[in-house]
Amino acid sequence: MNFRVQPTAQVDASATVGAGSTVWDLAQIREDARLGTGCIVGRGAYVGPGVRIGDRVKLQNHALVYEPAVLGDGVFVGPAAVLTNDHFPRSVDVTGRLKRGGDWEAVAVVVEEGASLGARSVCVAPVRVGRWALVAAGAVVTRDVADFALVAGVPARRIGWVGRAGVRLVERAGAPGVWECPETGALYDERDGALTEQP
Repeated sequence: MNFRVQPTAQVDASATVGAGSTVWDLAQIREDARLGTGCIVGRGAYVGPGVRIGDRVKLQNHALVYEPAVLGDGVFVGPAAVLTNDHFPRSVDVTGRLKRGGDWEAVAVVVEEGASLGARSVCVAPVRVGRWALVAAGAVVTRDVADFALVAGVPARRIGWVGRAGVRLVERAGAPGVWECPETGALYDERDGALTEQP
């Protein structure tokens, strides 16, 4: 075994955990879930059946990732963040019968490479969080988030842009639509509500 699982964690025998990954106390990884290499699954975190998680992903304590979520490489999921999977949640059907797995259609939250979800944020499926985007703590994401977008609030709205370093970008003086990372100096172009990296 080339990964580490604490004794109180539950990892289903059909799940795949990549080399160098760590699963901490009381975490649960369900059937057929796949975690990439170098991941960290925090205390009490939950990974649902069939969830796909890339390499170097961090799920902080008590993060809940429900199936059929897909997380790209380098994604960060903050403490107690929730990725939902039911667009119309009900415990019972219209006749009052308790719903089971086959009685509803699970929908996915997709979090692209490098994106971060702040503490206690909620992503209401179906929704996509773009590459290197940053969802603020406590935000409720109800619609897709653009690459590099900084979103906050309930419901979440774009309040700025961030670069790969996660630092808020600053628009260059005299160059409308050109954004710069104050930490790395990387430049980005904004056009039609989308941000792209300059080569």
